[in-house]
Amino acid sequence: MVVSARDVEVFERSRGRLEAIAYRMLGSAGDAEDAVQDTFLRWQAADRERVEIPEAWLTRVLTNLCLNQLTSARARRETYVGQWLPEPVLAGDRMLGPAETAEQRDSVSIAVLTLMERLTPNERAVYVLREAFGYPHAEIAGFLDLTEPNCQQIHRRARQHMAAGRVRTGTDVAAARRIAEQFLAAALSGEVEPLVRLLTSDAVGITDGGGEVPARTTPIVGGLQLARVLRGILRPGAVDRFLPEGPLTVHAAVVNSGPAIVAVAGGQVVGVICLEVGDDGITALKIQGSPSKLKRFTREWVAAHAE
Repeated sequence: MVVSARDVEVFERSRGRLEAIAYRMLGSAGDAEDAVQDTFLRWQAADRERVEIPEAWLTRVLTNLCLNQLTSARARRETYVGQWLPEPVLAGDRMLGPAETAEQRDSVSIAVLTLMERLTPNERAVYVLREAFGYPHAEIAGFLDLTEPNCQQIHRRARQHMAAGRVRTGTDVAAARRIAEQFLAAALSGEVEPLVRLLTSDAVGITDGGGEVPARTTPIVGGLQLARVLRGILRPGAVDRFLPEGPLTVHAAVVNSGPAIVAVAGGQVVGVICLEVGDDGITALKIQGSPSKLKRFTREWVAAHAE
């Protein structure tokens, strides 16, 4: 069917919301973009005159495309090299969607996106649509071809799974930036002690290289051990010889609504360290180094820091 300018406009009004849903469901900005584009192709091919509520139709199609991707992703994760982490997204990227409330910020934190990996595809879909976007159970049930009571049961089960490993999130932007700046200052001090004071004794570091760059395949456990590793990596000039792009610079930033450190070399983002903060200090570092998972982040970083 021929797509009119009005049909395109209807879709574009929903694009931001669709991207935000897809990113939460898939944990990958690249996969989210693909899912939204596939939704547009189905919108083009649909008998749009028979679509009563375009927003609901588009959300249903997108949700089911994401469910298909989640099912195949589970099989791919079985052969993934090393640790898997979600794709980080820089503050201000529309992929993050609304971030006015603590609940909305919480839903895109790296901690929560990582926790959602323990959910089944249906649990993840129901959890995202209900918790982050406030869809009523009756509407979610329609998207997923479920009964409303079944949808409510899946939601309860998903909340229980998430609560079992929940960490404190929902930091506002100003607080997140202060934490990131404090951590960066400690990391660049050249001393282990300032970092040890910020990290909990049982802090964990997880690195995702995606099989593309060298990365630890097992977690780094313990605040002291983490501090020693970070001191070695972030010491001026320590890793420059391994970076053909150019010398490494590090910056405090807000990523996925939380504090983070961004490592840049030759105009390319080569690493993003997301900090998870608990009541007693920083409890975990999620370190993303996979080049394929940093492509969008690099584009957004370069655009945000262009002179």
